[in-house]
Amino acid sequence: MHWDIFCKVIDNHGDVGVCWRLACALAGEGDAVRLWIDDPAALAWMAPGGCDGVSVVRWNPVDAARAAADVPAPDVLVEAFGCDPAPEAVARFAEERQRDGASRRWINLEYLSAEPYVERLHGLPSPVFREPGAGLTKHFFYPGFTERTGGLLREPDLLARRERFDRAAWLQRHGIAWRGERLVSLFCYEPKALAALLAQFERAAEPTRLLVTAGRASAALPPGPAQRGALAIHWLPALPQPEFDHLLWACDLNFVRGEDSLVRALWAGAPFVWQIYPQDDDAHHEKLNAFLDRLEAPASLRGFHHAWSGIGSGELPALEPAMLASWGNVTLAARTRMLAQDDLLTRLRRFIAQKS
Repeated sequence: MHWDIFCKVIDNHGDVGVCWRLACALAGEGDAVRLWIDDPAALAWMAPGGCDGVSVVRWNPVDAARAAADVPAPDVLVEAFGCDPAPEAVARFAEERQRDGASRRWINLEYLSAEPYVERLHGLPSPVFREPGAGLTKHFFYPGFTERTGGLLREPDLLARRERFDRAAWLQRHGIAWRGERLVSLFCYEPKALAALLAQFERAAEPTRLLVTAGRASAALPPGPAQRGALAIHWLPALPQPEFDHLLWACDLNFVRGEDSLVRALWAGAPFVWQIYPQDDDAHHEKLNAFLDRLEAPASLRGFHHAWSGIGSGELPALEPAMLASWGNVTLAARTRMLAQDDLLTRLRRFIAQKS
């Protein structure tokens, strides 16, 4: 099959992160994929080696017109996160769909959420009434955590690679002088509770090495020395997607943000804290609580998430070893439940086959 995936980079690279993983997963199963992206700059560090079977189209008026004319329309057009695909590509898609019948599909890939509306809206049709796609029908495809959603992206060999992972070798390769202390990754926005977390690590009886990702997490960190009491800080360069997975596998506790890293933290199986993207109308409060419900989070994990995401006025709870162990059990149990379900790509192929 041939796929076109359309992606606009809004902010923080989560959109392109999801789209690149999907494109690589499709190519890994032998499909041809074109990723249309308005700003491919992030791929220089996210995917420096590219991916066999995936070609990148710079999404601007000149290149879009040329790309739409160069090859036949795709079997499946994926509109990621309601980005409005290039009109030239939609016109070509509509023309060829009219000529060869109803086998071509337009999928609107939506944002991940654990909220109840996802099950209600997943798979629903959305007729297109304006040119150039007038007369076509999109179908909503919602990733999610239940059988009645689109599931989560997961490579077939992911858990096998996780089992073979050599933490000590990976740390050594990245110049991280690990001496057996607790390892914590930091991938965040600018949480108000960050200073409290650092102070907690500095005063703790157990030494901690904080591995700080490039970008907003590094910028949010208050200036200071690499060694701060019981806390040692290591700043990381921008990591390609496989190396980001390795970072999560290497750590005893992961602080993640956004959509793609949340799913990867779940597959990593270690305790994690998710900073949800803040929204002006506080809609993220309900979204976070829905996820914590789905995770079956205990009160300690729920309270820490609320404090970390600035919900309510509670202080950041202390990270006690027994509490972290219980969080790890929660993550592993949730991972087991999700592994019992089909992954997103399996469900997407099934959905397309049923609609053809």
